[in-house]
Amino acid sequence: QVQFQESGGGLVQAGGSLRLSCVASGIIFSINNMGWYRRGPGKQRELVALIRRGGSADYADSVKGRFTVSRDNAKNTVTLQMDSLKPEDTAVYYCNTDNRARAGMDWGKGTQVTVSS
Repeated sequence: QVQFQESGGGLVQAGGSLRLSCVASGIIFSINNMGWYRRGPGKQRELVALIRRGGSADYADSVKGRFTVSRDNAKNTVTLQMDSLKPEDTAVYYCNTDNRARAGMDWGKGTQVTVSS
């Protein structure tokens, strides 16, 4: 059974930082490209950051320079370091493999991030 367990969300003031973690199970983690996604209030889910199995990463323009994604294949964990947070970063954050995300499969419960102004 594929599972993604996200954690680390919370309430933070604008300009603050949070570090999100996601532990994956039921997949061969090391061969998968891993993404962090978010769904803001009244918005569709969007890709925030993608880290490929080789370690290269891409970011949405809205978070470039503020967020950093990393992975630890030994622990089946992908992490999102979020700095200089803005109120518009408020959303539920999820992780998933890029293939499963495109197929709409295996989403976890996510972790809520709320940034106050």
